[in-house]
Amino acid sequence: MEHVSENSEVVSKNFIEQMIDQDLEEGIYDKVITRFPPEPNGYLHIGHAKSILLNSGLAKKYGGKWNLRFDDTNPTKEKTEFVQSIIEDVEWITGEKKTEIFYASDYFEKMYEAAVYLIKKGKAFVCELTPEQMREYRGTLTEPGKNSPYRDRSVEENLQLFSEMRDGKYPDGSMVLRAKIDMASPNMNMRDPIIYRVARMHHHRTGDQWCVYPMYDFAHPIEDAIEGVTHSICTLEFEDHRPLYDWVLRELDWENPPRQIEFAKLYLQNVITGKRYIKKLVEDKIVDGWDDPRLVSIAALRRRGFTPESLRNFMELCGVSKSHATVDYAMLEYCIREDLKLKRSRMMAVLDPIKLVITNYPEGQIEYLDVVNNQENEALGSRKVPFGRELYIDREDFMIEPPKKYFRLYPGNEVRLMHAYFVTCQEYITDETGKVTEIHCTYDPETKCGTGFTGRKVKGTIHWVEATTAKQATVRLYENIVDEEKGVYDEEGNINLNPNSVQVLEQCWLEPALADAKAYDSFQFVRQGYFCVDAKDSTEEQLVFNRIVSLKSSYKPTK
Repeated sequence: MEHVSENSEVVSKNFIEQMIDQDLEEGIYDKVITRFPPEPNGYLHIGHAKSILLNSGLAKKYGGKWNLRFDDTNPTKEKTEFVQSIIEDVEWITGEKKTEIFYASDYFEKMYEAAVYLIKKGKAFVCELTPEQMREYRGTLTEPGKNSPYRDRSVEENLQLFSEMRDGKYPDGSMVLRAKIDMASPNMNMRDPIIYRVARMHHHRTGDQWCVYPMYDFAHPIEDAIEGVTHSICTLEFEDHRPLYDWVLRELDWENPPRQIEFAKLYLQNVITGKRYIKKLVEDKIVDGWDDPRLVSIAALRRRGFTPESLRNFMELCGVSKSHATVDYAMLEYCIREDLKLKRSRMMAVLDPIKLVITNYPEGQIEYLDVVNNQENEALGSRKVPFGRELYIDREDFMIEPPKKYFRLYPGNEVRLMHAYFVTCQEYITDETGKVTEIHCTYDPETKCGTGFTGRKVKGTIHWVEATTAKQATVRLYENIVDEEKGVYDEEGNINLNPNSVQVLEQCWLEPALADAKAYDSFQFVRQGYFCVDAKDSTEEQLVFNRIVSLKSSYKPTK
């Protein structure tokens, strides 16, 4: 389906939007309400970002609303810490403050009443089969199951047993409430599924009030219906659960029930998204938390320096479909480069310093050079950068015996110091191991940048920072935590870890304008990449910068 606007611009719509259009045209719904229903048992990752942006984006596009609802029906894995982190992630990525938060636990009483209603209709029964017996009775994909011997209990007996289950009369796992559907159904989810279990679990919101808890497949459609959700959008693994979703609402006689629509998950190549794997990395102290910048949790991406805009652009490029596909991580890197290149100042930072002394520059003199913050965006203005006799340059910008086509500094060669002067290397000093410790140069005062000097040209330009005013900082260079050559997992299911996933540089020197940088501030370091102030480890005395992404990319978006 395509919509042609007044200016004849053709707007392509994904399959979900086409279905919503049809529902609205047929009058099935008069508005659009969606929801994002995370379970608070871990931090959200980039795959969840797709669902968040899809649900919130659809609600915005159709002038409707979307709910953030916590599916907190499994207390053993849920924590208030995860609830708070999810709220922060959702608000950050959408740019929207959620003034109303929904919880499945708010509906526990209504879910219990719904289960009682099904019992009274003869559509649910209390079953005492053990888990092993239940698996035996369930059948296989090619063979039908068989009815539980407890399936024909009377309504009165089921009501009494279910009430006693709630009152804590029976041990955990001894009884369940099952829907009465069809043990011969080709869909295994419809073979009298469990809808309630006895479980004494302390809940982070309801405490010890309940000792029976609903199963997800029973709770979820009820939650959607209570909130008036029109389109329950979820990932493809729930496609086989849709008949049960519809059955629950139909048997509960729900008028105008929600419509479940499934889309393909987002898969990123060579990344770890599984909660149990991340949990193990955290517990084994391989990473410093769920927000370690090497991970792709939303909190980790934010800490590393990714922006909400870059993630939104990434999701736009990925699109929405019914087909599973794996996306190259390079596409995500492309999106953050595109977002930052016109928004951030280009600063000078020396990550592997070596001292450069300009022997003919006046001792003790500091001059301030006018430097444009971003040559591609004049709106970012300019700054003053100090220049003096002693500087730091990057070690890779000097070689004693350079190869051909090496245009940086070496004995006898002249280069431009970025935004400043031409300098010529006269001599260098080494330590007892032969490592260069200091370079001595002379400068030509007639070659100051911006004065229109045209006397001669040099092929090399290198960046620098003035030594006496520079800000010392720690810089962390990140690579994929996964060994990409081996793939994510080995034959035993363990993660193939990259031993060089982070390089910590302690003695880095930055131009003084960076001294006032705050958490999450990001910049381009000339020739190095984009960097962000780490929000967890930085202090006023010691800034820590995370490399968001390098400057070079082999990825090109397809038209």
